[in-house]
Amino acid sequence: MSSSLPGGTWTLGDLSVSRFGYGAMQLAGPGVMGPPADRDAALAVLREVWDLGITHIDTAGVYGPRVTNRLIREALHPYPEALHVATKVGAERDEQGGWPPARDPEDLRRAVHENLEDLGLEALDLVNLRLGDAQGPQPGSLAKPLEVLVGLREEGLIRHLGVSNATAEQVAQARSIAPIVCVQNMYNLAQRQDDGLIDELAEQGIAYVPFFPLGGFTPLQSEALSDVAARLEATPMSVALAWLLQRSPNILLIAGTSSVAHLRENAAGAGLRLSGEDLAELDAIGRG
Repeated sequence: MSSSLPGGTWTLGDLSVSRFGYGAMQLAGPGVMGPPADRDAALAVLREVWDLGITHIDTAGVYGPRVTNRLIREALHPYPEALHVATKVGAERDEQGGWPPARDPEDLRRAVHENLEDLGLEALDLVNLRLGDAQGPQPGSLAKPLEVLVGLREEGLIRHLGVSNATAEQVAQARSIAPIVCVQNMYNLAQRQDDGLIDELAEQGIAYVPFFPLGGFTPLQSEALSDVAARLEATPMSVALAWLLQRSPNILLIAGTSSVAHLRENAAGAGLRLSGEDLAELDAIGRG
């Protein structure tokens, strides 16, 4: 196991994790449905995750569904003490490949127990309550579903709680109900709607976990990112990941891939050191 990942570590409650983590979604089949085309390759990626020193894996029972969790178990169980797996509940998959909400109490309890079974765990390290829908966060109270998860935590089935795809108001409401160790939202160089929330969470010692690190760019923004990457002789993905790590110490990366080579490239690229000039130029992409 290596110990030279970029960004160092962060503490989720009482769990120390590498800031450079891994998102397992891409290990499922096309459209995040069904098994991977190459099962051995998927297992190899997960084993490389640990070998690189990554101690934070992000997954969900709806990936497959129930595919990535079982792959994680096959590849890494019994889990090293330092390895921590975060999962999500609050959505399901329909026959069209959609992601409809599933936040009724029975849906959440079933999802937690399925995660426990598929991952081979007696307690889940971290469960994020997925809110909103496929279009993004939606306003509304999260009290009822979060209270269900709080109850499961009190039963000893969950160690820590987070929220995903949430508005700032929902994050505040969640924190008024129970301790929250992370927020997982869409955020990147071009999508900067959570700038204020990130800074507030950093002050409170709460992690922010952005998904889609290259999602939502306009053509002009993509061109600007590519120009910086070319100057640095790096890939746009490397620059985007490095910028996220330097944006705030509470940002944790969960970049996903189904390729061992790409995983290694991401880990190396995230260690790219950006100068003040680089950071100013990149910062302008999302503030123009």
